Amino acid sequence: MAVITISRGSYSHGREVAEKVCARLGYHCVSREIILKASEHFNTPEIELTRAVHDAPSILERFTYGKERYVAYFREALLHHLIEDNVIYHGLSGQFFVKGVSHALRVRIIADIKDRLALEMQHGGGGSEADNLKLLIKDDEQRRRWSHYLYGIDTRDPSLYDLVIHVGRVSTDDAVEIVADAVSKSCFQTTAESQKAMELLFKAAQVQAALVKDIPSAKVEVENGEIVVSDMGGFMADDKKLTARIEEIVDEKRDLKVKVRLRSR
Repeated sequence: MAVITISRGSYSHGREVAEKVCARLGYHCVSREIILKASEHFNTPEIELTRAVHDAPSILERFTYGKERYVAYFREALLHHLIEDNVIYHGLSGQFFVKGVSHALRVRIIADIKDRLALEMQHGGGGSEADNLKLLIKDDEQRRRWSHYLYGIDTRDPSLYDLVIHVGRVSTDDAVEIVADAVSKSCFQTTAESQKAMELLFKAAQVQAALVKDIPSAKVEVENGEIVVSDMGGFMADDKKLTARIEEIVDEKRDLKVKVRLRSR
């Protein structure tokens, strides 16, 4: 089977598409639950996690690594869900965290701003049309700046996704058909190799979540079957001790042996 990440702006019908695909395929649908799980597991306020994976970082956060800690917690909680098959995640950031996993179908749902504004006016908190339009534009810009700061990429870049669907050009039901058909293709079916790739990403996320409080500048990635820890701010003082701690974390998490490598920058 597969996992699906659905990226969408507010009021772009992404939630509706995700829930209908789940009902059709019998998948498990998650979104805000990831924030709640991370909040509970790491004893972190839900509002702080929500802001961390949505709002662009302030000048202060860029120097204090405040946002990185919350993003690390969110990443670990998300991959904890995605490590199981038959899951759809709709919301912020999902497409960033499944890089290199062939059974992950990454979808972007977009809609015309006038249609989004109509839904904002219908379901939002009131206000004038001009005020609601400003809120939509600000929300989109925050998401764009967030991804650019953390990853150097733009959420609007179509190369991040396997599918980009314009709801309005097609109906939500058409979008459901397109996603369901795409995920049934052989290239998105789970293999032993792709499952191992997901396991490695999850382990890397666990390592970063465990290190981020003491080494906030650490960047933990998967490269060629290894977990690679890069020091972005000169916090690593004792390489042997740190390597031992990372390997201890890795060995505690699932029955998958991997190598750990440190890389200073």
